[in-house]
Amino acid sequence: MSTAPVLIDARAAMRGEIGGVERVARELAARLPALRPKRYAVARPPAVLAHRAGHVWEQALVARRCELIYCPANVAPLASRRNVVVVHDVAALRHPEWYRPLYVRYQRLLLPALARHARLVITLSEFARRDVATALGVHGERLAVIPNGVEARFSPGADPGPVRAAHGLDRPYVLAVGTLIARKNLPALAAAARRLAPEGIELVTAGSGRGYMRQGSPAPGRPLGYVRDDQLPGLYAGALALAMPSLYEGFGLPCLEAMACGVPVVAADRGALPETCGDAALLVDPDDHEALAEAVVSAALDARLRERLSAAGRERAAGFTWERSAELTDQAIGALLD
Repeated sequence: MSTAPVLIDARAAMRGEIGGVERVARELAARLPALRPKRYAVARPPAVLAHRAGHVWEQALVARRCELIYCPANVAPLASRRNVVVVHDVAALRHPEWYRPLYVRYQRLLLPALARHARLVITLSEFARRDVATALGVHGERLAVIPNGVEARFSPGADPGPVRAAHGLDRPYVLAVGTLIARKNLPALAAAARRLAPEGIELVTAGSGRGYMRQGSPAPGRPLGYVRDDQLPGLYAGALALAMPSLYEGFGLPCLEAMACGVPVVAADRGALPETCGDAALLVDPDDHEALAEAVVSAALDARLRERLSAAGRERAAGFTWERSAELTDQAIGALLD
């Protein structure tokens, strides 16, 4: 049994494949106890319980001795009135057509109940805050915005050699990173892939699917599948540009990771992406495939534009650190403990 005031639910941190939710869980489960050791204890299930099989384990956290339970991955013990829960977005409520019906029903039951009883709901952007407030009825001091961060290993000096060798990346490439699901809107890059090909540049996509989400049409270009986490900085650093035509994001961490690596970014002007990218990316209507293609080709080939976006991106990404995310989270939790 934990005797620390705050128990961290690290179930998502134990997953083998890392997406945005898992990244937050890993970073905060490590950084909060390092920041304030006497305040936090971490509950980690066996890896076999990191996914759906661990639901019962997670719900049983309510029995632990602690004042608060910090849950960084959209779910928390339903019976607890001590939860601090991170809701990354409410996409399943806003756009159920992107998800499997059973998952939508589950989210419609789970998220409002969690939000109603949580001591604090944390989300990642002002866009997500507005969406969460409207969809879940959480307002005022019970709803906080704490942005994600970027690790120092994401830098222009990251070595692309190992990932190039592992995936046979022997040509220049433009990169798309994200779960292979409908809302990522990757088919919108087909026109860009056609225009890049005569220049000897290929479009590559890194990411895997999720069983509870609809995959939509196949992505253009070459799929790499899931790229190991230790190879991800090199994958960004070796790219001519990152393209993120997503229709909905609660934050958009790949944009910042690419920026930190000095890579020009082309992103959709939807969801939280304009807020995350600021003026350090080319923002395009993701439904305008020709405009998207024009922006991607320019980001890949226009030397002056590339230099400007690279410098602006590095400066932008430098303002987002996991240390800051942990400090802001600790401050918010500390206010509940006072």
